[in-house]
Amino acid sequence: MSYQIKTIGLLTSGGDAPGMNAAIRAITRAAIYHNIRVKAIYRGYKGLIAGEIREFTTQDVSNIIQRGGTIIKSARSDEFMTKEGRAKAWQSLQREEIDALIVIGGNGSFAGALALTEEYDIPVIGLPGTVDNDLWGTDFTIGYDTALNTVMECVDKIKDTASSHERVFFVEVMGRDAGFLALNSAIAAGAEAAIIPERRTQEEQLEAYIGNGFRKSKNSSIVIVSEHSEKGGAQALADKLKAQHPEYDIRVSILGHLQRGGSPTANDRILASRLGVAAIQSLLEGQRTIMVGVKDDEVVYVPLTKTINEHKDVKQDKVQALHILSI
Repeated sequence: MSYQIKTIGLLTSGGDAPGMNAAIRAITRAAIYHNIRVKAIYRGYKGLIAGEIREFTTQDVSNIIQRGGTIIKSARSDEFMTKEGRAKAWQSLQREEIDALIVIGGNGSFAGALALTEEYDIPVIGLPGTVDNDLWGTDFTIGYDTALNTVMECVDKIKDTASSHERVFFVEVMGRDAGFLALNSAIAAGAEAAIIPERRTQEEQLEAYIGNGFRKSKNSSIVIVSEHSEKGGAQALADKLKAQHPEYDIRVSILGHLQRGGSPTANDRILASRLGVAAIQSLLEGQRTIMVGVKDDEVVYVPLTKTINEHKDVKQDKVQALHILSI
């Protein structure tokens, strides 16, 4: 298989994550090291359909490891979700003589890559790039550590004003289907509770928080909430608490896209660099339709079907630790 791979295509898809540029740099330089051409596809699958593709050299990825976002842009594409759209994408790959595709993104991005390879038999490799850290088969995803540190720093600042005015703050973070960011930032920032999708309903978790004596002797309280578009997230929970306890000053802070921005941490730069090099190595070994991840600090290859279909759970000892530490 290795002698057949002469040119790779590279794209970032879905939500951007700090460290994507470090991965782009690593993939490009590792490919060139092995005499493989690199063609960068701009704006994800949307750009692939439109043919927004150009060849990268080592100079194109100089001085980007410290930059947030993605220099080749990202976009969502409804057209790529159709067979007709993927047919156009395949035509672009053929026109550019691309032999394999590397996709940096999350679950939806991998599902698109899987559909493409099932229809056109092109080798695809996925790199986990999402701040939610919700992809099965890897301990960490690119961007998660930076987002976690961003949330922690924001909550540290919110705690200052919360204690000054004796307020209860509900802080909403990303993670609609996964509570890794909420739970770990709650532990790191010393919050009183984390309301996450993996543990019962939001309402039951709120009742448990209230039943735990949420104010006790403290002069402030912080609750981290995983976003939930259907149930209203932090604002809806704050409204319910206010209705039950009108005597308390309750505020909401939604961190939003702050979590996606900023220069990647050392951990994210190292992770992205390792996975980028490993992605090229996996192609040289004849691998295809896999995600390259890390388990116990070792690079692993995970079938895309498993990382898409399997569910990654939060650690229950962390849930218990937060409960104990909130007294």
